[in-house]
Amino acid sequence: MKIRLSYGDPNKARTDMLVVILDKETKLHDLGSSPIGRTVEGVRKDLDSKTLRREYFAPPGGSNGVGHLAVYSTAFETGHNVWESVKTCVARALRRARDHGLRRVSVVLNADDAAPMVGKAVEGALLGTYTFARYKKENKEREAFYGKLNLDLIVSKAHDKRNRYYLDRYTTVCEAVNFARDLINEPGGVATPAYLVRAARRIARESGLSIKVWDSRRLEREGYNGLIAVGKGSAHPPHMIRLAYRAKRRSARTLALVGKGVTFDTGGISLKPSDKMWEMKGDMSGAAAVLAAMKAIGKLKPDVHVVGVVPTAENSPDAQAQRPGDIFEARNGKTVMVDNTDAEGRLILTDGLYVAGEAKATHVVDIATLTGSCVRALGPSIAGVMGNSPELIQAVIDSGRNHGEAFWQLPMPEEYKEWLKTPYADLNNIGGAYAGASTAALFLEEFVPDGAAWAHLDIAGPFLMEKNWKYYEPGGVGFGAKTMIDLAERFEEYFG
Repeated sequence: MKIRLSYGDPNKARTDMLVVILDKETKLHDLGSSPIGRTVEGVRKDLDSKTLRREYFAPPGGSNGVGHLAVYSTAFETGHNVWESVKTCVARALRRARDHGLRRVSVVLNADDAAPMVGKAVEGALLGTYTFARYKKENKEREAFYGKLNLDLIVSKAHDKRNRYYLDRYTTVCEAVNFARDLINEPGGVATPAYLVRAARRIARESGLSIKVWDSRRLEREGYNGLIAVGKGSAHPPHMIRLAYRAKRRSARTLALVGKGVTFDTGGISLKPSDKMWEMKGDMSGAAAVLAAMKAIGKLKPDVHVVGVVPTAENSPDAQAQRPGDIFEARNGKTVMVDNTDAEGRLILTDGLYVAGEAKATHVVDIATLTGSCVRALGPSIAGVMGNSPELIQAVIDSGRNHGEAFWQLPMPEEYKEWLKTPYADLNNIGGAYAGASTAALFLEEFVPDGAAWAHLDIAGPFLMEKNWKYYEPGGVGFGAKTMIDLAERFEEYFG
């Protein structure tokens, strides 16, 4: 898709489809008293009176250059703020363009109040037309159509500098998020730990990052036993990946992003039920989000050092797999009894958190599809956040809100630490039948680098969608990547 900024009169546009978005609070367009403008105002009245209950789509009449006029209303996007609704409206408009074979689309955002929405329109276009096309003919045809589509954003010349910034910034972010979605949507037999390593090496080259990779022999030699324990049952050996971005400005602080990279999770010996087990190809969504964030961060160049850490393994049952009751010594010296081999993500995160400490991270964010308890508590659209730093937790929530990724803080009661005790080791890897998201976070807290501010993001709910959700079509979401990118960009604003 080719996205361009246009500063012309929308009434004189030469386009197959002119898109206008209505909002009750924010004026997004200025069409004057033209015939198209009068048509749009008539549509607004019909929407307000509820004589029209869906978007308007028809030839405009009185215009030689505009083939079709499409009018969308944010009122149909209940429960979302105006910029999330704008993204959804743009995505729906481009899907309608595909349905009708319209290759030239123009979105009118030329009112002063619409200036902040330019990036959101780019996001709706690029995320809303994403297609995982590798294996399905129909998807390849859709991808080919969007590849030839021309999208003009008709905007105000008075905001030219900001418009160009938004176009570039949101294009970079969306390309990274769609990269994460590709990783998540690949079958587990393709997206193995070695596959993630190759992807990370490409990111390092393209985004100017340094990279360090531990293979299974080095992991074993250096005592990264969480990864070794989880990966023992798989034909695909575990790896650890560390990507690093160095800010040009001197900074005493480093932000570490640690992503769970279980490329397929059978549950191991504690085997999962077969129903929808295929979704566990997405159990590396935390890793995909971190890789995507680092891909964008290297290009956006925020003023804070950022390290991306991806411990990655496949959890499979075979004769070599860890057993319930096995005990291993984590890299920080604490021993862990594996009560349930399906609670494996927290085991490899012990190693990832240690690497974050070795990188002298002052602020650590880990992200993982960690617990079904979080899904049961918050549903499929909201992620959980916990940690030891109220400031970092609030920063995550605020950065997520900026980009339509919702996080809700869950508690970490000290008394629940008792549930992680066992007579046989320092820690049990599960805490019993209750408060699974909280006890998982309490487990991870035992491995957070000393003195570091830490936030844990449990994205088990929104990592993958089975049906359309806002501007996303079914499949991997790349949830969390936008939040972490924004967190890095606003780091000085948040923490001074």
